[in-house]
Amino acid sequence: MNPSIAILTGASRGLGRAMAAQLLQRGRHLLTIARHADPALDTLARERGATLTAWTLDLADAPAAAARLAGWLAAQPPADAVLVNNAALLSEPAPLRDGRDAELSAAVRVGLEAPLLLSAAFLRATDGWGTDRRVLNVSSGLGRRAMAGSASYCAVKAGMDHFSRALAMEESARSDGRRGARIVSLAPGVIDTDMQVQLRGADRTRFPDGAMFEALQTEGRLATPEEAARRVLAFLAREDFGTEPVADVRG
Repeated sequence: MNPSIAILTGASRGLGRAMAAQLLQRGRHLLTIARHADPALDTLARERGATLTAWTLDLADAPAAAARLAGWLAAQPPADAVLVNNAALLSEPAPLRDGRDAELSAAVRVGLEAPLLLSAAFLRATDGWGTDRRVLNVSSGLGRRAMAGSASYCAVKAGMDHFSRALAMEESARSDGRRGARIVSLAPGVIDTDMQVQLRGADRTRFPDGAMFEALQTEGRLATPEEAARRVLAFLAREDFGTEPVADVRG
């Protein structure tokens, strides 16, 4: 699949920034949603003959972001399209009892509420297009195995996996004869990002597994964001994308 329209959240750093750069290809319209602007992406889009629309939004206000996406899609011509829900927040690694309420709430809103509402807006707006439509939710191994000190992040990613399973069932069992979208919640592997820095630098008395994340770096087991982005986007382009709604790029 070579989508004409791609929508990507969390595009300002790490894996999201690397995916944004790789998605900017001639003939494609990329919409990025991030908390910070990135003028370098504008330059790259011009050089490659791509169209870039960049929104600076806080996805903690998910209803507003979803409404804006719905309006934007209503103005686009039908085309093959993908939504990549990549944005996430990591609250301070610590027992839940020590967490700050505002931080925990933001993590859930950005990491789970926003993908759910953006997916709903995307599916509604493109429902009559008759094109190849895909939703890729960037998950994590921590959605599939629990880790003390990461309760909010584990909950968000487990929720993302399960809502992807339910959504895939809905889209594959359409009773109206319309072509359903394909859905996958994908774990991208371990990547050298700011989130990894936060995990390995956490207070070990509150987050004992910080030692494991430090070992991942010292042993050279972290992929670069660029390497991980290539793998994730290659998975997104696969002909069998959506066969399994919960997957791991390493599998």
